[in-house]
Amino acid sequence: MKQDIEKIYDYLEQEQKELQRYFDLIKGYQSLLDKDLAQKRDDIETFLEFVGLPINEETMLAAINRVVNLREDAFLQVISGFEEEEQIRKKERAFVWVSEFYMARFERMLEWIEEKQLLNQFYRRLLRGAHAIGEVFSSWQSSWMAQIIYGINRELYRLFEGDEAKIFELLHEKNLLDKGHHDEIGDRSYSVLRMREDGSFERVAYAKAFKDEVEEAASRIEDLIEDLTLLEDDLFDQKKEWLAYFSALLEALKEEDVDKLILKWADVDRCWMAVTTPIQIGHPLEYYEDIYRKAVALEWDVRIENPSYPKGERANIIAAMFDRLYNDIGLQELSIYTNTLSNLRRVQIYVGRPMMFYGSEFNGLFSAQVVPNDEVVSQELGKKIFAYPDMILAMQRAKPKMRITKEVFGEALAQRFRRLLEHEKQWYKIYDITTIGHEYGHILWMDEDSEAVMNAKGMFKLAEEFKATSGGLVAYFLLENDHLWEELLLDHIQRSVSLIGWKEVLEVMPYYVEGLLHLYGLFSCEIFTFDGKLHVDIDRKKYEGLKKWYLQTYVELAKTYLKKLDSSTFLERYIERDGQSFLPKQPQINEFVLYYYDLYKKIGREVDK
Repeated sequence: MKQDIEKIYDYLEQEQKELQRYFDLIKGYQSLLDKDLAQKRDDIETFLEFVGLPINEETMLAAINRVVNLREDAFLQVISGFEEEEQIRKKERAFVWVSEFYMARFERMLEWIEEKQLLNQFYRRLLRGAHAIGEVFSSWQSSWMAQIIYGINRELYRLFEGDEAKIFELLHEKNLLDKGHHDEIGDRSYSVLRMREDGSFERVAYAKAFKDEVEEAASRIEDLIEDLTLLEDDLFDQKKEWLAYFSALLEALKEEDVDKLILKWADVDRCWMAVTTPIQIGHPLEYYEDIYRKAVALEWDVRIENPSYPKGERANIIAAMFDRLYNDIGLQELSIYTNTLSNLRRVQIYVGRPMMFYGSEFNGLFSAQVVPNDEVVSQELGKKIFAYPDMILAMQRAKPKMRITKEVFGEALAQRFRRLLEHEKQWYKIYDITTIGHEYGHILWMDEDSEAVMNAKGMFKLAEEFKATSGGLVAYFLLENDHLWEELLLDHIQRSVSLIGWKEVLEVMPYYVEGLLHLYGLFSCEIFTFDGKLHVDIDRKKYEGLKKWYLQTYVELAKTYLKKLDSSTFLERYIERDGQSFLPKQPQINEFVLYYYDLYKKIGREVDK
């Protein structure tokens, strides 16, 4: 069976290599005899025509990033000059084109798996069923965005003239958030907010708000359950677990009582935690898009584990760091302490690739993920971590050299960034420290009600992403041999600055804010200085200063979590509102962020010739 998993994994690797040849179109590779490249040019030009954009180097690069890497940032910059309604229309058309492009590829892969008779009948039917459900989630995504992101959320912003504090006050006072466990306010929702004719608001479950889509998804899940019941899982002996999972999913989707939704979806997560096969499904779990009520996005995907990837010691290192800091801080919050260590011990980690993906994931795949977000379920059963290092390394290698990198950092430093990608063993170690460390970092300092209590002003996620990354870094700083300090610092610098490019992308605002906080560290120890031009000093003594800054800052953040203070009490030391976005309070960092973002808007899509 491992052989079949390896064959599928190899197939996906080749698919990614073929996809990333699209970047050759803007790297200057030309050949009249290369029919594959000619077809790829035709694909990208067709995409731009469908969306309604001119064909030039800038739009080509934005289109390739949107299609190949599923990233919207460059595409959003390209369409930023249009009226708001036209921008929404172009985003929607881009989504439709990308979803159809990938769905055709998934169909071809499923046919190949069938033709080669890989896995067994049970898993071939499961994959077919997952694809059929994914088709519904993908068609549903457009109406989800229309009702929530472009509908009620824009209406709330208009009604309260952009005062988000008043919006959150309304949601709490009028009980417009879904009830979670123990009849308390939940930290997410599986419902839609609607305005009645008299101006008041009501919550409507997905099953009612999207009646046709839910009925179609339910029908396909029922068909899958019926077929799997007649087949046997003689590969992993998890038929019972899979059937329980799909049955719970069916029940949660069809639930109409808004105050039972979180409880029903918690049952989905419970059943899902029992599925431990190398093939995993991802269902609605995250909620970045909706900044007000955290309506859970329409994620649906199939993931496959790399059978050859070593799991490593990251969990033990993170646990040792947490235990040490908890005792040093001295705030006795036993529930948080035991919850954290229990979750860390029970983590299931899956390192692999996305196999098929649908719905909201056509707007971007994660590089790693820790789930479920439901802390009650996690307290009972732990969490799953997914990581995609093979995919991320290949994406970074395929990306062309960008002019903005050279403009901001200079030629020598830009070359050092690129050289990091050539040393594969070191790159994977850095990924383990930063990205997998980040996912473990999410688990720390959390109780079952932490997010709900700390999110009164809607800023929990903005602090949480920084907490996750800095947790991974602090564990490395305190407990590991520092021989990779230079490579780690180079990687960290590049990522921290690149996050500024997401300043106006609401769905990923937590990562942008995370980047602002990292800049505080880099400026505080004078690795960065700015006088109209950025100066970078890769110096061991200054790196030691950076480590001290992270330890001090992380301890302060940990205290915020231990005391369950609103996340804004930590963040407001560093950032202030700038419309729907934020800027650093420190003048020099503020100046650099505005400089970089202005440059990003001007030349962020230009390839370095």
